[in-house]
Formats: sequence, structure tokens, C-alpha cells
Amino acid sequence: MYKIKDMKKRDFNPRFKWGTATSSFQIEGNIDADGKLESIWDRFAKTPGKIKDTEHAEIACDHYNLWKEDFDLLEKLGVNSYRFSISWPRVVQSDLKQENPKGIEYYDRLVDDLLSRNIDPFVTLNHWDIPQEFQEKGGWVDRESIEYFLDYVDIITNNLGDRVKNWITHNEPWIIAYLGYNEGTHAPGHKSLEKTLAVNHHLLLSHGLSVPIIRENSKDSKVGIALNLNPAYPASSSEADIKAAQLFDEYFNAWYLEPLYGNQYPENIIKSWKNEGKLTQGLDFIKDDDFKVISEPTDFLGINYYSRAIIRCSKTEKHKNLPVEIVPGEKTKFDWEVFPQGLEELLVRINKDYSPKSIFITENGASYDSDIQETEDINDVKRIEYLESHIHACKKAVDQGVPLQGYFCWSLMDNFEWAEGLNHRFGLIHVDFDTQKRIPKRSYKWYQKFLKDEINIYQK
Repeated sequence: MYKIKDMKKRDFNPRFKWGTATSSFQIEGNIDADGKLESIWDRFAKTPGKIKDTEHAEIACDHYNLWKEDFDLLEKLGVNSYRFSISWPRVVQSDLKQENPKGIEYYDRLVDDLLSRNIDPFVTLNHWDIPQEFQEKGGWVDRESIEYFLDYVDIITNNLGDRVKNWITHNEPWIIAYLGYNEGTHAPGHKSLEKTLAVNHHLLLSHGLSVPIIRENSKDSKVGIALNLNPAYPASSSEADIKAAQLFDEYFNAWYLEPLYGNQYPENIIKSWKNEGKLTQGLDFIKDDDFKVISEPTDFLGINYYSRAIIRCSKTEKHKNLPVEIVPGEKTKFDWEVFPQGLEELLVRINKDYSPKSIFITENGASYDSDIQETEDINDVKRIEYLESHIHACKKAVDQGVPLQGYFCWSLMDNFEWAEGLNHRFGLIHVDFDTQKRIPKRSYKWYQKFLKDEINIYQK
């Protein structure tokens, strides 16, 4: 754990963006209000055995109705930016071509209210809750379906582009593709590597195709994509573990970074899949000029960072491999290691290898249970330590020349954590899902004090 002494906001650029992040499906609830269409996550959550403890997001945080109360807390927190996503099924009609006026009006109100509080909206266009109609038309597996996404992008940026100046096309395409189409643990619940790779490609292609639309409809805006990047460390110095870590990096990180920054997909992992018989149909979904489209220049790279991956070669018998040299340290409730050094090293590496114009930490946070005292004091010291150490890692990266321009804590409030249901709490604000009462945690107060630029040594 980094040792931090009186770190202050003023240690960063005065134009640095400080915020929190949420996503529509995780907080809004009201899944059929005002003409909202069914999403693939609405369908998935109703499928027995898909969500832990059979929980659902039909109410979630009821942010659809309580957004003013939530924005009051957001303003009191002292952030200058807020990242949220648009629910695609909420803003289009069943033909996916026409807008739903009531859905558009809802996001109009959110944007206008944020701006009235001097909070810059950072809008994510796809944070996983796509229309079920889109899925039934082929979804991300079908190249032709990309046109429906571009229609949606055109609708939203036409309506909000005069006020929103920061756009994120997709959030974490790796999660969408691998957990949704290879592991089957996320919507829509498929298990096919070929589908996974097609989905990956079409997400990246739709990203590249949407950038010019956003620029046309939202003048002087900045556009990027948010990737969940997970730096890989070999468990030992053996050749087997080093090679396994390199392959992990290729399919988890480089698979996205390489094409986004002018290259093609990494070759070693493709050869590995073919040798193992996992990839039999090839990559015939790739067409001429696709990589040129995918590498359409953007203004920033969004990085979602939570932890690192320690990789042990599964193909080498234990007694034939070197002893494990890296043992994970403290972990969050999600069983993710607390490793801020990985964020610093990742940022330095991304800057060195890809030279993005600028970088934002679009998500960073930790899941811990809330221990509510009678005084409603939630002393989430572990979350404070996590956030403090990772912000310090950001500063160390900036000191090494990384063009980091913002940090968004995940998340503003406890919410529906996808396949985990309501079992994980990432929020700075505690949400009682029975009463919808909001209780700011000590981490909220810590971040609030940090943003006021006061001396900020947390006392246990």
C-alpha cells in the first residue's frame, strides 16, 4: 500500500476532471416506464439462475425518480464532472429508428440540471443495456446491426450534443464480448469464442463509425472509449508463466488497444486459439479497411482499473514449473487484489506504447460491505485507503509525463452489480434498497474533503 502524506487536489492540474460514475441499468430502475423498451439485461435478469439470489434491477436505486436527490448529493460532494450512461432502450421506439420523446426528455433534464450545478456531463452511449429488439435483429454478432447503433448515436448526439461535450462510445467491450458471449455469465448468455470475437470486432467497428457522427452533431466535443484494462504479471519468472502472461495481455488488453491505435489484432493469441482447436472458423468477419475505421482518431482513452492479474501457466504441471513468486495481497469483497502500483505502471505503459492524446480514469473503486452504526455512520476505511492509494498512483503517473486529465470514482452510490445482483457495494453513498434511503459513507466525506483541497490525512 502506498504511504500517503497530506495529498491534496492542488497537486493536480487545476483543469483536472474530478468525478464519480454510474450506469443507467444499475441505478435507474423503472424498466418499462414512459415507453422504455425491454433490454437484454431485463430479459437476462428474468431468466432463472442468471442473477445471484434471483435479484433484479426493476427498482435498483430508483434514480429515474430520485435523480434530483442524487444530484443534490453529487453537488455537495464537490465534483466538477459526472459520468453516466444513456439507456438505449429508453430513448428509441421499437423500430430502433425513431426516438422516444419521453426518454429523450428525461436525459435532457439530467444534462440541464448537471450544467446548472457546474458539473460537466461525461456521457457513455453503450454501458451494456442494449434493446432486446437489437439483439433479435442479430445484435453485435451481426455486422449489419451496427447501423441501428449508429442511428441511436445520431439521435442522442443530435438531442444532447449542444450541451454535452464529452462522449464515450462503449464501456468495457471485453466484458460485453467475453462475459456475454464466451463465458455466458452476462447478457445475452452465449458460449462461443467465434461469436465473442465477432462481437469484439463489431463493437470496435461501431466505435470507429460513430466518432464522425458524434463530432458532426456535437461541435467542439471530445470523444473516446472506456476499456477495462487488467495488467498481467507472471506468477513466477519461468518461461511458461511469462508466456502465459503475455497471452493474457494480448486477449485482454492488446486486443483492443492495438486496433484502436492503428495496428491489427495480436497474432500470438490467435495462433494459440487455433492450435488448441478453439478457433476453427478464422476471422472472416474482418473486411477491407475495417482497421482503418476502428483507428479513427479520438481525443482520449478511458481506463477502468480495479486490480491486476497474476498469471500462472495452466498447461505446465506444478512440479515442472518454478515456485510461485508473486502472492496477491489484500483483497476487496469481490476478491480483487488491492494493487495501486498496477495502475501507475499501466498508465506509464499505455502512454509509452500508444501515446493517447489524453487519458481519463473512467472507473476506479472497491466493493466492501457497509457496517451501519446506530448513528448512520458508515466507516468504510478500506474504501478510503483504496481510493487514496489509487489517486496517489495517478499522481505518480502524471509526474512521469502521462497525460492524465481526470479521475472518476466508481461509484456514486451502491447499485445493481449485474450478475452479482445487490451483493456488492461500490458506492460512496449507501443505498437501502428497501426504503431507497441514501446515507453518505465516510468515503464520501473523505472525497468531499479532498475536493475542497483541505489537508486530508485520514485518521482511523
